[in-house]
Amino acid sequence: MKAISYSGYGGAEVLEYGERPDPRVGPDTVLVKVRAAAVNPVDWKAREGYLDAALEPVFPVIPGWDVSGVVVQPGMAVDEFAVGDEVIGYVREDFLSRGTLAEYVAAPVRTLARKPLSLSFEEAAGLPLAGLTAYQVLHRTLRIREGETVLVHAAAGGVGSFAVQLARHTGARVIGTASEHNHEYVRQLGGDPVAYGDGLADRLRALAPDGIDAAFDTVGGEALRVSAEVLRPGGRLASIADGEVLAYGGHYAYVRPDATDLTQLAELAEQGVVSVHVERVFPLERAADAYRLNEQGRTRGKIVVTVDWEVPDLGTGA
Repeated sequence: MKAISYSGYGGAEVLEYGERPDPRVGPDTVLVKVRAAAVNPVDWKAREGYLDAALEPVFPVIPGWDVSGVVVQPGMAVDEFAVGDEVIGYVREDFLSRGTLAEYVAAPVRTLARKPLSLSFEEAAGLPLAGLTAYQVLHRTLRIREGETVLVHAAAGGVGSFAVQLARHTGARVIGTASEHNHEYVRQLGGDPVAYGDGLADRLRALAPDGIDAAFDTVGGEALRVSAEVLRPGGRLASIADGEVLAYGGHYAYVRPDATDLTQLAELAEQGVVSVHVERVFPLERAADAYRLNEQGRTRGKIVVTVDWEVPDLGTGA
């Protein structure tokens, strides 16, 4: 199969497009013909070795954890999906090797859910990792409630844009930090935008004089410090970007694959509660350019890589 891979840590220049062995289908996995895969900051951080202590690489590594596609072969123990089912997945294992930037991926069934029919494959590929991150932090870690005021950093980004929509659906008021050119987009998502930079704490106090009930930090550093400063007494704080959150009495959160959560997220997308904004689409052979754009950190919504589609022989597998 065609795939993107790298044989050692480094920048986008280590990514190679070429042939890799077709994945084997284990008893609890599903072979998915990939239609699209989203890129995420964690992908290039892993590629540069920042996650080496947590995820052992088995080189060559195929990057990517987000996917949308079509089932072409269920494993022997799988009865949740059948040949021809359209699926999405946050296909993360406990090591780096078998990612989604390829023509096929063998996905553990625990990582998959049915694709929302209302979303294109490109949109659906952008939902799992970022959407699950927002869903799990808001509902499991921060446990937000109706009527609360929630602060979301980088509200126009991949995780932030989902967090705004999900928090609003819960009935919370959302204040979202964003660059000024993204303020109208944050308003469309249902949030009250506020500019980054000097004086952020004062601007937040003006918008929420009684304090913030829950803050979701996706940036770290100064954003985390300001978040802790504007919390009301008893307020909750979570970060996916900075372990220093523990020093402020908050929680350091990391998303995990969860088929039940992903199914719930897909249902919310099907209902129109959650939408996916795809900023740019690249073909598989240009995945390195997709990552270079993602590394700039200024993307609105998601960047997606697509795979050439040929109708598979659903009667004989891949």
